[in-house]
Amino acid sequence: MNQLKHGNPDMTPPLPCSTSMKDVQNQRDDRNIPIDKVGIKNIRYPITVLDRRNSRQHTVATINMYVDLPHKYKGTHMSRFVELLHLFRPEISLKRISEVLDRMKKHLNAASAHIEVTFPYFIEKKAPVSGAPGLMDYNCRILGSSDPSGGIDLVSEVIVPISSVCPCSKEISDVGAHNQRGEVRLSTRFKKFIWMEDMIELVETCSSCEVYSILKRVDEKFVTEKGFTNPKFVEDIVRDVAKKLYADNNITWFSVSAENFESIHNHSAYAHITSGQIHTETCPEVRKSGS
Repeated sequence: MNQLKHGNPDMTPPLPCSTSMKDVQNQRDDRNIPIDKVGIKNIRYPITVLDRRNSRQHTVATINMYVDLPHKYKGTHMSRFVELLHLFRPEISLKRISEVLDRMKKHLNAASAHIEVTFPYFIEKKAPVSGAPGLMDYNCRILGSSDPSGGIDLVSEVIVPISSVCPCSKEISDVGAHNQRGEVRLSTRFKKFIWMEDMIELVETCSSCEVYSILKRVDEKFVTEKGFTNPKFVEDIVRDVAKKLYADNNITWFSVSAENFESIHNHSAYAHITSGQIHTETCPEVRKSGS
């Protein structure tokens, strides 16, 4: 998944508060109840993410940051979260999330820390026949957490628009078949760094046909016919994605869901698979075929 970028890794300590001003957050709380997560939500912040093709890409993220709060403290220092964002700007990436989490724990005297970075990511895609270029935007998210023992958990997530053609409709109809746009949400844990582009491309290959921002008539003919010759239920889509991920030894966990915005119904069709922890004995025939 894609990724945050910083400036100077050595943090300049914030200016000390006047000793005459009371630090209410550090006062004791007598209710004896710890808080799992406390922090800031929905702060919009410019970031630079890693781009497989162009090295860097500027975008604007919506960021949530939390730490735990021991039972004895009244509150946390909310302004320190924003100070940390400023320290690590402009690049936030999977490769730097662990450092961000470590600084959060130290800067806020916390045992655990969490960060969620959601941003639009743009990829230039050429139309399949005419080659007309256009930009596709994908909603991406990086989730990171650090537990009291220092263990780091990273999850990369993409939401990919797709198109699908209904196999049942095609089978029972003398002419045509109903088709629709849909969304696939894919989240992964992994051993080594993984590009957002790789996740997106994996999903797109499992759909009836990809979605494009620009299509000329020759392209529209192509995607219509490709989808018609490759009909898929939402069940087919999540299973095809799961099969590819089970065959990838770099993936340690995944969650994939598909939602079709049905064109002839007033409801959506939905399917979801979560892998659990992937081991070599999981779906051995799939692991073998993917090796």
